[in-house]
Amino acid sequence: MRTGFAFTNLANRLTSHAELSDQDLELLAGMPATIRHLKPHERLRQGERSDDCCVVLQGYLCWREGDRGDALITSIHVPGDVPDLHTILAPSRQATLNALGPAVVALVPHAFFRSIAAQSRQMAHALAMLALADVSALRNWVVNLGARDSLTRVTHLLCEIATRLQAVGQARDYCFPSPFTQSDLAAACGISAVHANRIIQDLRHSAWLHWRSKTITITNWDALVQVSGFTPDYLHLRRVPHIERSCETIPHRIADRGDQIATL
Repeated sequence: MRTGFAFTNLANRLTSHAELSDQDLELLAGMPATIRHLKPHERLRQGERSDDCCVVLQGYLCWREGDRGDALITSIHVPGDVPDLHTILAPSRQATLNALGPAVVALVPHAFFRSIAAQSRQMAHALAMLALADVSALRNWVVNLGARDSLTRVTHLLCEIATRLQAVGQARDYCFPSPFTQSDLAAACGISAVHANRIIQDLRHSAWLHWRSKTITITNWDALVQVSGFTPDYLHLRRVPHIERSCETIPHRIADRGDQIATL
C-alpha cells in the first residue's frame, strides 16, 4: 500500500487479523467512498437500512442503545474499524451509531466489500476475522458489565482500547486521544458518571495513568493489566503488544477504593 493512502488504517486493521499479500491490499486502492466529518455525538446511523458500510478514518464511533446522551454504550470503534460490517448480510440496524468526539468516516458501498472478497480468498478471510473480532469484543463487553466490578470494568476497557489502537499503529508509548468523556466512560461501563470520575481520580493519584484534557497516557501498563485481568486473546489479533503481569501487590488504596465504588 502507498504511504499516506487514505484507507491505511483499514489495511492495518485487516492485516492485524489475517495475513494479506501486497496484491490483496492493492484491492483497497479502488475503494469508492463518501467522506463525512462528524461532530461530537453526531448520529450517523439509527435503525435505517442502507447499502454501505462505515469505515472509521479518524476519531471514535460507538453503538448506543437509544437516543439519550447517557444511553448505554455497547461498543466503541477505533480508526480502521468497520462498525457496521454485519449490514452486508443484514442491512437494518437496531441500535444508534454515533461519534464520541469529532470523527471522520468513509461510507463504502456493500458491493465493494463483496467484490474484493470474491477476488481474494485471503481478503474474504480477513473481513470474516474482522467481523468475528467484533462479535468476540461484544461478548467480552457483556462479561465486563455483568461479572466485573467498577474498577475492573474501567481498567479492562482502557487496556482494550490501547491494544486495539496499537494494532493499527497508534497509541505509541500508551498515549492516545481519549475516545470518550468521563460521562461516555460511565455509559460504556454501566456505572454513574460520579463513579467513573472517582475511579479515574484514583488511577491518576496512583500514577497509573494521566488523563489530561483529551489525551490519555497509561503510565503503568502492568498495573492496569493486573487489576483488570486483561488478556487480548478475544481480539483475535495476529500480533499483540507484549503484556506482562506485575508481581507487585496492587496498592491497597486503589483496591479498596475499587471495592467501595463497586458497592455504591
